Amino acid sequence: MTSTQTSTEHTTAVPTAATVDLNLEVVVIPVSDVDRAKRFYANLGWRLDADFKFDNGFRVVQFTPPGSGCSIQFGTNITSAAPGSAQGLYLVVSDIEGARGELVARGAQMSEVFHAGAPGAQFQRNSASGRVSGPDPDHKSYFSFATLNDPDGNSWLLQEIKTRLPGRGLSSIDVATLSELLRETEQHHGEYEPTAPKHHWSDWYAAYIVARQQGRTPDDAAKDATRHMDTVLR
Repeated sequence: MTSTQTSTEHTTAVPTAATVDLNLEVVVIPVSDVDRAKRFYANLGWRLDADFKFDNGFRVVQFTPPGSGCSIQFGTNITSAAPGSAQGLYLVVSDIEGARGELVARGAQMSEVFHAGAPGAQFQRNSASGRVSGPDPDHKSYFSFATLNDPDGNSWLLQEIKTRLPGRGLSSIDVATLSELLRETEQHHGEYEPTAPKHHWSDWYAAYIVARQQGRTPDDAAKDATRHMDTVLR
């Protein structure tokens, strides 16, 4: 298009960020043998939340992986998808080799740890398709993987994330992550406190930590916490 030509395409407005939380709570996976799948996920150390059976044949089993805010469900009359058709379900870990070692110790059949030598290689089923043995040489977040399958062939992709990209929120909160976050919160609260009205530190801390979990930068989280205190102290 030259500078004198006029585009006939309509401009599409970019929507603003959603303001209503939409929490992904459950992913349904298709299995052929509910009791076998139940034993498998229990052996992995996942928390059994429910196993409900009804007279009409409907059954739902729910498990939650350790540290996860999202659960899985499987059962009978719960999905029409073919058993084993759930592929590439992500399990994010902070230590790929440690996580793999624990799962193998629990009886899981897993791939070795690998990194992708070609884009998308982590989704392929064999090492000849671009998988390179061993974790990413620089141990960069998002680049090291391992896979495991459940008895039906539903596939799980372990991905190592130590530090998330800006705006992506925090990884699952373990003791080390929480300790670091509390120190960061203390630092920013210390900048707020000298000129702030009398308040309880926990109100400011809570607002700051929630903002950081939602992907806000430290500076923006501090602003959010200060705005929250303005509301609390009215």
